[in-house]
Amino acid sequence: MATPASFFHHPDSSRPALPGAAAVAACAAMAVSYVAVLYAPTVLLRLPPPTSLRAFLHRRFVCAAFSSAASVLATASLLRVWSIGDLSDALAVFGIRSDHLLQAVAIPLLLTSLVYAGSFVARLWLLATSCGRDDGELEIGFAQRLAHWICAAVGDVMVWRNCVVAPITEELVFRACMVPLLLCGGFKIYSIIFLSPIFFSLAHLNHLFELHQQGRNFMRSLLIVGVQLGYTVIFGWYAVFLFIRTGNIVSPIVAHIFCNIMGLPVFSFPRTRGVASVAFLAGSLSFFWLLCPATSPKLYNARLDQCSCCHGYCRWS
Repeated sequence: MATPASFFHHPDSSRPALPGAAAVAACAAMAVSYVAVLYAPTVLLRLPPPTSLRAFLHRRFVCAAFSSAASVLATASLLRVWSIGDLSDALAVFGIRSDHLLQAVAIPLLLTSLVYAGSFVARLWLLATSCGRDDGELEIGFAQRLAHWICAAVGDVMVWRNCVVAPITEELVFRACMVPLLLCGGFKIYSIIFLSPIFFSLAHLNHLFELHQQGRNFMRSLLIVGVQLGYTVIFGWYAVFLFIRTGNIVSPIVAHIFCNIMGLPVFSFPRTRGVASVAFLAGSLSFFWLLCPATSPKLYNARLDQCSCCHGYCRWS
């Protein structure tokens, strides 16, 4: 029976299973279509503009889901995934795996949280000062705040955008689809890690157009989008690294959700008198120290000699 690994290496090892130019063209097309389809309802279908933010985002949710499904089908077609007899092996091409799921969720989440050590210190400091010094009062205040946040989050369409729709659809397109295509195209793993996030960043250029439409100054809009692009490139490196090392798409999805919730890491916070800065530095150093051990393929795959994840990460062990 064919395994997903066969799609990444042609029987003639000197030739990639997919032309490199075709792989790059497919990735570029997916990145463009992921953004372009967001404007399809008004530009192509001539639907009336949405009357509220909720309606606007609901429309975009449908568009993102459609674009993601189209990218998955296109990737499956290019890689001939349907020739795999076993459904679990076919899904593994996209990193959709049920084995080692706990490790794929918990370890990347804990690893990612190290970068936000300064943020945790700053937020806990604010929480402590706002609730008072009494431990009982602090506990009640925290419980009330948590319950209020959960209730508000469930009904907040922006939370659904940042914590559900965007992480899942973006990781499916920009990691689960593009990484296998580029591997099939004969690109080296390090090249994919550092170059594939370019597609991810370019897909965020539409924010410049939207900010300009909102009446923002062009230079200020350019600065805002520039910071966003820099952040997406850095996160893209990390997400691709996670995906290749773990072989599970859940890992970058979890990291994506967590980063969207936390925002940019806090480097310093004046009220903590340097404690947040020390925490950020210690957390960042710990992150880089644990990055490879915490993503060791042995933690995410039972049999490294017969790996069925297809991403070639077993060769990293």
